[in-house]
Amino acid sequence: MARTPSNMLPLGTKAPNFELLDTVSNKTLSLQQLKGKQATVVMFICNHCPFVIHVNASLVQLAKLYETKGVSFIAISSNDAGNYPQDGPEKMKEHAIDNQYPFAYLYDETQEVAKAYDAACTPDFYVFNSDLNLAYRGQLDDSRPGNGIAITVKDLQNALDCILNKTENKTQQKPSIGCNIKWKNNNL
Repeated sequence: MARTPSNMLPLGTKAPNFELLDTVSNKTLSLQQLKGKQATVVMFICNHCPFVIHVNASLVQLAKLYETKGVSFIAISSNDAGNYPQDGPEKMKEHAIDNQYPFAYLYDETQEVAKAYDAACTPDFYVFNSDLNLAYRGQLDDSRPGNGIAITVKDLQNALDCILNKTENKTQQKPSIGCNIKWKNNNL
């Protein structure tokens, strides 16, 4: 499996707006509708990537824990469903239901949202404060499939706690590593 690092979007970047299809409700939802009162986590994920599958259960637990604290989680799949049909909207809906996602699972068919966020891999995490300014981008934690390190969600959790406690995040922000986003041929 390819190991692609995330791009490190500059801190303070304003969250790019979007309106995307929520594959579960079949409604078009916007960032403004989904954002959290305290913080918003935008995650680029997909159904088939072993790096995402590795952390799926932990993402669900983390989202459930923090949604009561005014934090919204938003999952987006930007993969080319033409070449990767397992990442198409119908399969995304099944995946979200099977994994009991407590967050919207949006389909970025044009891949414009992934480009706006400079997303490179799955999973790729972006944490925005209440003003939708980027406060964290990078990995969930040091765990990867097969590396023997337990999933702790410490990096993402620390970023959220820093926002909620209004303290500076002094922890080094490391890029996420995962499968590359499956770009459409005309987007290379």
